[in-house]
Amino acid sequence: MPLHVPPAPAPALRSVLAALSSPTAVREARTPSLLRAQGPTTPELPLPVHVLDRITTEGVTATRLAGWRFLIRCGDHAVAAAETMLTPDGWAFSHFFEGPYVASTERALRQAETVPQPYQPRLLSLPGLYMLTLWLHGDCAADAATGHPAATDLLVPLAPAPPGIAAHRPHRVAELLPVLTHRVAPAPTRLLRSPA
Repeated sequence: MPLHVPPAPAPALRSVLAALSSPTAVREARTPSLLRAQGPTTPELPLPVHVLDRITTEGVTATRLAGWRFLIRCGDHAVAAAETMLTPDGWAFSHFFEGPYVASTERALRQAETVPQPYQPRLLSLPGLYMLTLWLHGDCAADAATGHPAATDLLVPLAPAPPGIAAHRPHRVAELLPVLTHRVAPAPTRLLRSPA
């Protein structure tokens, strides 16, 4: 079933298109694959990037929208990605980048299209674990800029995933968040006895 990709804010898309047409922005991006791209490059598959700053033991988690990410396609595959951010003046281009998360995102999206249930794709970053996941939200009509992972949503860890977590293996939020809670929980503090 096709994914219900949410539309990005028009100013975010315009800022990426302007950056792609700017030789200076592309040259200064330090993305060799974007510099070597033969043929036209186009921003596709806009995904809202949500950040999960903390995971609670109850599983209730709050996310915040950090930006929109576009895969930059040249020919039949993505060669880079463009990130946008919200500024006091609205959505603006932030930077281009390449690396393993670009190909991993593309692969996870292809996998998600084979799932029978419709989903709204998003990205969920867990900075405390240095982990990025494709978040498949079950409410396709939801505002892509808001919300938190529902227990029945799917999270697909992108490669490279933290040790012990398989990349590209979908997990229900209700199953994965408890595992992650233990990984980011602070280490127990020891009480030091004062010398008598």
